[in-house]
Amino acid sequence: MKRRTFSVGGLLFVLLIGAFWWAQAKAQAPNPHAGLTWTGPGTCLACHDQEAREVQNSVHYQWMGEVPFAVNGPALQGKLLTGVNSYCINILGNWNGCGNCHIGLGAKPAAEVTPAQLANIDCLICHHQDYKRVKVNGVFVPDPTLNMDTIAQTVHKPTRSTCLVCHATSGGSDNCKRGDLALAHKTTADRDFDVHMATAGANLNCQACHTTQNHRIAGRGSDLRQTDLNITMSCSTLTCHPGKASGTGHNNTYIDKHVARVACQTCHIRTFARNASDTTATEATEIYRNWTLPHLTASGAIHPTGTYANTIIPAYRFWSGYSYNYNLGEDAWIDPLTGKYPTSRPVGDINDPLSKLYPFKYKRSLQPLATRLNKLIALDTSVYFPNNGLDANTRLNNAVMAGLRNMAYNPAEGYAMVETDTYQLINHEVTPRAQALQCADCHGSTLQMNLPALGYVLKEAQATLCQTCHGSENPRDFYWMHDKHVTDEGEDCASCHNFTRLPQTLKAQTRLAGSVTSNSAVLNGIGNPAGVSTEVYFEWGTGTAYGTSTPRQSIGTGTNTVTVTAALTGLTPGRTYHFRLVAVDPQGNRYGYDYSFTTLRLYQTYLPQILNTVINGILAFFRLV
Repeated sequence: MKRRTFSVGGLLFVLLIGAFWWAQAKAQAPNPHAGLTWTGPGTCLACHDQEAREVQNSVHYQWMGEVPFAVNGPALQGKLLTGVNSYCINILGNWNGCGNCHIGLGAKPAAEVTPAQLANIDCLICHHQDYKRVKVNGVFVPDPTLNMDTIAQTVHKPTRSTCLVCHATSGGSDNCKRGDLALAHKTTADRDFDVHMATAGANLNCQACHTTQNHRIAGRGSDLRQTDLNITMSCSTLTCHPGKASGTGHNNTYIDKHVARVACQTCHIRTFARNASDTTATEATEIYRNWTLPHLTASGAIHPTGTYANTIIPAYRFWSGYSYNYNLGEDAWIDPLTGKYPTSRPVGDINDPLSKLYPFKYKRSLQPLATRLNKLIALDTSVYFPNNGLDANTRLNNAVMAGLRNMAYNPAEGYAMVETDTYQLINHEVTPRAQALQCADCHGSTLQMNLPALGYVLKEAQATLCQTCHGSENPRDFYWMHDKHVTDEGEDCASCHNFTRLPQTLKAQTRLAGSVTSNSAVLNGIGNPAGVSTEVYFEWGTGTAYGTSTPRQSIGTGTNTVTVTAALTGLTPGRTYHFRLVAVDPQGNRYGYDYSFTTLRLYQTYLPQILNTVINGILAFFRLV
């Protein structure tokens, strides 16, 4: 029998015909929503009950979620209950105002799936770019100027416009919070503003980068606690910038050497909060907020005074993907590097094999701290915002007292205004590649990036270092020195610096504490012997000096990871404790990241038990009756 063969050209022809047929069939498919009559949220639920359940369980709806990349706080975190930031601080006391960007119709999200919760989901805020809503008696209803039958019949997948309705105006105004997401991203054609989203550029929708599965969305900033969909995002995929993360994809050996330690955003976002050339609005972002200086806004509300800036050079930090984020009720502390109380920090280090250099927005705020309790106060914005003629001091005091009351503290607690600060990952406003940072931007000056401040310094004077291997030589520039010693002679960075670029095994990884009560907790971590005899233990205490250690445990000599736990008892209620895992082998000590947890206050431990006993007693009484 004669064997049939197909040419590559023939195969491509068949594939093209198939793709054309599929596109035509899709274009001519009937609209399943045609003829719908809008009767309220039940219009969507009639067919999309499963989709509603997916949304109800997502971070977008719950405003809470699991935190696999957090180094402190409880297992579930989010703005609904725990989050504190350097903008509006916390939503406690003002759901009516802060919930305006929630994808519900007015009711607070709840974990339990109920008909009321499903009916509270506002599908159209994501699925129609012309949809608008107004609040009536605390409940969102469609804008009366809309033809809701037409809106229901023409729903579509989320677009940049629908996402930006909330994400561009978070914090109170356009581009206020993120610094790299503005309303201009909806329609701008300016490629220099954002080459990915400009209509004259790639014109990408958000889903092009943010993978979605079952209404869960991948991607988060360093200051965002929850992970909705734990899928690694990358600039280099099969369809976008293939091979660029391989270490050989830039056709430039100097650039390729940076890929393992420098994130794409670092070189390709020279500045952020730039103005788009085709918009009349400013895309400035807030860099400071002062709660002692209220001012009247265009909406008629009173807001704290913010300082805004354009075309900002990022702050650069090493980031491993893990983050510290302050949670409501935790002990506040001063970062010795900035002198401020941190609300968010990227966790990473120049020697950490997980860490890369990333760009961040650095933001400060003047906000209240309960001095005796050492807690940041979630002042009640529902008390601060109304335009009621109060003077600045009275307005602030009333909002602070209400906030203390909301936090179950004495409203008469003394407080002081302190500066907090936060780092926020910059991902958007990527420029065309011709505008990327060049070698001299970072290695020839500290104006763009201060490499010495990031740890790139000699561990001794240059003349002394030279004489440890050879005689003194005439100083050469960075490029010659690096090529001579690293490229030609194979020296590791540690020969001259206090960091290494040799492959490293993660010997000690700290993990979130579990089973936290008012006086006990279980410390968790992961150790890896990496083929040599290794012992592990936890350092712990009320600060990062620790001061106390758990007994050492052997994890053997294998090459697989080993789960490590240690139980603590006799702890003080309502106290924040720090801890980290330490691995000890013949080469020395290896340290995991610092993690922290806060023990429950006594009423948090016993009040639920008392209420449960009382309720069971009442139910038993009525059963007897």
